[in-house]
Amino acid sequence: MIQRTPTPVEARDLRQPTLTWQQELARAVNNPQALLQELGLPGDLLPGAHAGDRLFGLRVPRPYLSRIEYGNPDDPLLRQVLPLEAEIHSRDGFVSDPLDESSHMQQQGLIRKYQSRALLMVTGTCAINCRYCFRRHFPYGENRLSPDARVEALTSLRESPEINEVIFSGGDPLAVNDNRLAAWADDLTAIPHLRRLRIHSRLPVVIPQRVDDRLLEWLSRTRLQTVMVVHINHPREIDDAVRDAMARLRDIGVTLLNQSVILQGVNDRPEILAELSETLFDAGILPYYLHAFDPVAGAAHFDVSDERARQIARELLERLPGFLVPKLVREIPGKTSKTPLDL
Repeated sequence: MIQRTPTPVEARDLRQPTLTWQQELARAVNNPQALLQELGLPGDLLPGAHAGDRLFGLRVPRPYLSRIEYGNPDDPLLRQVLPLEAEIHSRDGFVSDPLDESSHMQQQGLIRKYQSRALLMVTGTCAINCRYCFRRHFPYGENRLSPDARVEALTSLRESPEINEVIFSGGDPLAVNDNRLAAWADDLTAIPHLRRLRIHSRLPVVIPQRVDDRLLEWLSRTRLQTVMVVHINHPREIDDAVRDAMARLRDIGVTLLNQSVILQGVNDRPEILAELSETLFDAGILPYYLHAFDPVAGAAHFDVSDERARQIARELLERLPGFLVPKLVREIPGKTSKTPLDL
């Protein structure tokens, strides 16, 4: 009997090297045909996707794309990013500036709508182009924070002692490199009456690698209380990589909140939003706002009536403990705060 000696097999690490967030941003899918092919979706979606893309460009990072169900044209994550022919059709009441932000531009790149908070338009760039975005028509080129505008904005903040919180917005502020963000944070830290820095970002969700050592380093050293408001609409947007990114932020003391928008065909059912709240809390994120849909031109197909939103919110009160129920609000132009929708 011949005994065979097993041939040694050299162990190989077949894992792909981890890409930086900048590399992931650069390789985002921005072609409708490529998106449909990668997800195994029918070609009859292509004409509508091209039509919508011409108005507002497609952009989907691959970490987010990997969470979309293959072959499912009704996937709720896909619906948030896939351009549709519906976007080219106008509808009464749906306008390019639904929150009338143009009238609140105190100066280039600085928005003052609230008594104690100021919003800095740090960039016009986003990592993902959400089809329902209320700023899809925003004139970022006219409101870029040039070096001169940056000096003026900081001067205005220094001369406004009633402001105790600055909000980084955009675009997505975390699409900006960390050296620039750290410089902003250092300058804001030096303004004595500022207490908080708030960052509104979808990037740690759609590209979790964005939460890297350099980001954590400058966030850790500011004296300002730091709040990050992420934007998650559906529980399937949260995977292990997102959980890990959120844990790293929590470990350095960042307060994590979430805001969602109620969207037809995405999360307009109480069981989905209840699951979202539970999944958020498991990931260390507290549900904060549930926004009624802003009537932005090109996105009317996402609209959910306020009465339907109220009904869903009432059901959430029955399903969840109070601390997991986000506040249902609408932002009304001219109001000095968000308006809660009475249940």
